[in-house]
Amino acid sequence: MRLSFALATAGALIVGSTLSAADWPQWRGPGRNEISTESGIQTSFATPPKLLWTTENLGNAYSGPAVVGNTLYTLGATETSEFAVAMDTSTGKDRWRTTLGPTFKNPPWGDGPRSTPTVDGDRLYVIRGGGGLHCLDAKSGKIVWSKDFRKDFQGQLMSGWGYSESPLIDGNLLICSPGGGAGTIVALDKASGKLVWRSKDVRDAAAYSSVIVADVDGVRQYIQLTGKGVVGVRAKDGAKLWYYEREGHRTAVIPTAIYHAGHVYVTAGYGCGCDLIKLTKEGNTFKADQVYANKNMVNHHGGVVLLDGFVYGFSDGKGWVCQDFMSGKTNWEEKGRGRPGKGSVTCVAGHLFCYDEGTGNLYVTEANPKAWKDKGMLSLPKKTDIRSKNGRIWTHPVIANGKLYLRDQDLLFCFDMSAQ
Repeated sequence: MRLSFALATAGALIVGSTLSAADWPQWRGPGRNEISTESGIQTSFATPPKLLWTTENLGNAYSGPAVVGNTLYTLGATETSEFAVAMDTSTGKDRWRTTLGPTFKNPPWGDGPRSTPTVDGDRLYVIRGGGGLHCLDAKSGKIVWSKDFRKDFQGQLMSGWGYSESPLIDGNLLICSPGGGAGTIVALDKASGKLVWRSKDVRDAAAYSSVIVADVDGVRQYIQLTGKGVVGVRAKDGAKLWYYEREGHRTAVIPTAIYHAGHVYVTAGYGCGCDLIKLTKEGNTFKADQVYANKNMVNHHGGVVLLDGFVYGFSDGKGWVCQDFMSGKTNWEEKGRGRPGKGSVTCVAGHLFCYDEGTGNLYVTEANPKAWKDKGMLSLPKKTDIRSKNGRIWTHPVIANGKLYLRDQDLLFCFDMSAQ
């Protein structure tokens, strides 16, 4: 079954203790796999979903929504400062708005924050474009503690486009990747921000990807793409368990890794392509062997999803692709007229929601390994006029608690996705 497979690939990651199955509490959802297990969702746009509300005051940002219950959290920016905001999902009105610090500036591609907040119980964790890390009270927006990737951890990015990682909460730990010579990955006490450990034997510059957690042969570990490769570190102390170097990592490595059944799947743009890595336990460490490496999936910004043994996403030069997870072979490619252009993807009820980064159109298709099965298209009511000339719509679509959220910088649209 599609949903059982989705749960199996979640890497045992659950954020908070009172979440419903329909919440979307962090980047790529409860399992960090961009798959929702929500039911009763409209999966055809023959009749477009109803627009419930629009917010037009979020400013510059590529940050996505995190949704728990009837509250949505995201990040935004004014000309001078970045902020976190909590919004009522029924009305789109602010519950609170908290200034965090100066706005990260990157004029060619767009200013402001790039990451999605993480909700854990009564706390909210966010990472700003310049590397500020903050813990806030989720109810009031009050800042509980703060760190700075560069000042506190001597952090280093592989290039200069701003920190884009979304923080991971695992038990009592907050996991994130400042990067640099003192250690790529750090674990902090989520309550106090105190450093618990640092991966001192992994010292790559940070990429733009987000950490995932997996239990592999009884060993809990954090898996992350770096500026040079892919690494797994032991959850209890940050010790390096395995390392897989990828020569193709250059410029910006963005998509989040996927773990399933002893294998790690990674992909990146700029001609890098995709690799499947098999992990085999050897004593206290692991061997990381290449199963395949090819360019059937060259994914830049939009990420990929794994469903029923097949990977779906946009591949540069090929269009939308269905790829066999274990063999790396392409099942189908779709591009051109009547198909979405390059963009991001999320999955619910066995359907892919593909968000075209150029047009702002959202397309629905069945997650079908045999062929693209078109189910209609939804256009944004309007597009922002504040986006940088080189920027695109890089915020991923989110479906939570019967609602669809689409963002374009200062604009956030909420649609009713309850099945008619």
